Amino acid sequence: MSVVVDVHERLGAFSLDAAFEAEGRLTALFGHSGSGKTTLVNLIAGLRRPGAGRIAVDGRTLVDTAAGVFVPAHRRRIGYIFQDARLFPHLTVRQNLAYGRVFAPRAERWADVPRLIEMLGIGPLLDRRPGRLSGGEKSRVAIGRALAASPRLLLMDEPLAALDDARKAEILPYVERLRDEIGIPIVYVSHAIAEVARLATDVVVLAGGRAVASGRAAAVLAGLDLALPESRDETAALVDVALEGQDPVFGLSLLRSAGGLWRVPRLEAAPGARLRVRVRARDVMLALDRPSRVSALNVFAATVRGVTEASDTPDALVDLDAGGDRLVARVTRQSVATLALGPGTHLWAIVKAVSLDGSNAPGPISRVASGGGDARS
Repeated sequence: MSVVVDVHERLGAFSLDAAFEAEGRLTALFGHSGSGKTTLVNLIAGLRRPGAGRIAVDGRTLVDTAAGVFVPAHRRRIGYIFQDARLFPHLTVRQNLAYGRVFAPRAERWADVPRLIEMLGIGPLLDRRPGRLSGGEKSRVAIGRALAASPRLLLMDEPLAALDDARKAEILPYVERLRDEIGIPIVYVSHAIAEVARLATDVVVLAGGRAVASGRAAAVLAGLDLALPESRDETAALVDVALEGQDPVFGLSLLRSAGGLWRVPRLEAAPGARLRVRVRARDVMLALDRPSRVSALNVFAATVRGVTEASDTPDALVDLDAGGDRLVARVTRQSVATLALGPGTHLWAIVKAVSLDGSNAPGPISRVASGGGDARS
């Protein structure tokens, strides 16, 4: 499920010059407003023709300006979900879904519409028109209409931007199911790092029209401040855990990772559930001696893998191996000097449980992408 992009386009004074290759289930295009995210997805969709470059999805070339190839949008078999649902107001939900389906050649239809209806929880909505739907319901129907066309690729351009936290919490689990089950690549545009950390298998960071970093989500987000200094406070490690049990006395959940046991505010999940914890670098403290009589509940033995310092800031980023888990800590350069931190230094990493509160959408804890099924089978 590869997506290969190497394009150059100029729009007035703005120049887009971005190249990346992703093979994950969900590739997030992350960047601040004006970074070129929407322009890039419009090029992938075929709504714009690049000045130069190449775009390919799953080995199928959509654009190759050097070879004179440009597949028009209506032949690309790409589903596009915009910030606003853009449903047909005069059609019911059932008719909106049927409209999407007519664009798939009969021999190439893989979408099982009844299964999509079940997956998205829109069965009770089928006879309603969009005017009688909530924002979250409209988003789910828009996803269903795009998938009913049996696309080879799904583009999602800031699909949660117009929703409040409650509606985001409603939609995010459905996007996770799409990532895990539909069997086609997804390109997801967002400026919200919490969404990206929760959903993405791969991340492309855009700044000033350029892809300044790309790769697996864990690696890119752990070095986010190097690629995008203005997002320094969101630099984080992604730790895979399993729910081991609950502590009913103190209202905590117990999570097991390679590095040890994590205690976090209570999560509603089944025992054994595989989860991903986003641990921000700013929430990790370091100590050379094992701490005792401290309020923080998560303390792990770790070894320094490397230290990144910048002379123009007082900060340093410390890359850690905590028993097989990768963590990153943001400390001052003075702390690096005082503690004599360097590769091979043994220390203790400390994370407060309350910094991992998953009660707010989208929150720092999410479900891990599984092998999943394939809706095309």
